[in-house]
Amino acid sequence: MLTWLRTRLREGIRTIRFPGNGADFPERFRGRPAGSVDLGACLFSPEEGEYSRDYRMAASTRPALVVATGEIELARALDERTRKLFRRSLRLRSVVAGSCNGCEAELVALGNVVFDLARFGVQFVASPRHADGIVVTGAVNRNMRRALELTYEAVPPPKLVIAVGACAISGGPFSGSPEVGGGVGDVLPVDLWVPGCPPHPLTTLDGLLRLLGTIESKETITKPS
Repeated sequence: MLTWLRTRLREGIRTIRFPGNGADFPERFRGRPAGSVDLGACLFSPEEGEYSRDYRMAASTRPALVVATGEIELARALDERTRKLFRRSLRLRSVVAGSCNGCEAELVALGNVVFDLARFGVQFVASPRHADGIVVTGAVNRNMRRALELTYEAVPPPKLVIAVGACAISGGPFSGSPEVGGGVGDVLPVDLWVPGCPPHPLTTLDGLLRLLGTIESKETITKPS
């Protein structure tokens, strides 16, 4: 026990301060791309351009992810009534609708000691009947479409839909295949679009907190340097 206590004291506080100083990203981190790009379809590969260190990319609408001028309109807060309802207690059900599990791995990381999503009152639950909304990952293939619709129907109103990752937003690398559509937006109304392949946990966290009104800032950020 004493060894464990000494180890914890030596490590100090591992949870990052957020919003605030963000995180110490590794060299391989690829943030918001520079130049004109569709963030919803971007796979963040080296061939697609240069990348900044800016993790802020989540938007309230699909068109906002199509960046033509180097500026992006970040996610807006929900209306006041809904924001007050969810701000201190938001429960989400994850729906994996045909994914490689990369996005799910990053969502799981949101619950670890570094990002600690629960400190903001946001938690994942096992049943849609206990949820306030669903987080959808994957390209929504034909086999999962009905399951996604049934899960959405099981969530009591008012309810949120959050599309996480390029596959959920646009079909990702599978776009154009007869087995998938054009993303979650073809099936359900989406309240938050979180781009990435996969999105960094801070990209998702930033989008959620903007949606809940916890982060209040300018809606538009300029071209990354």
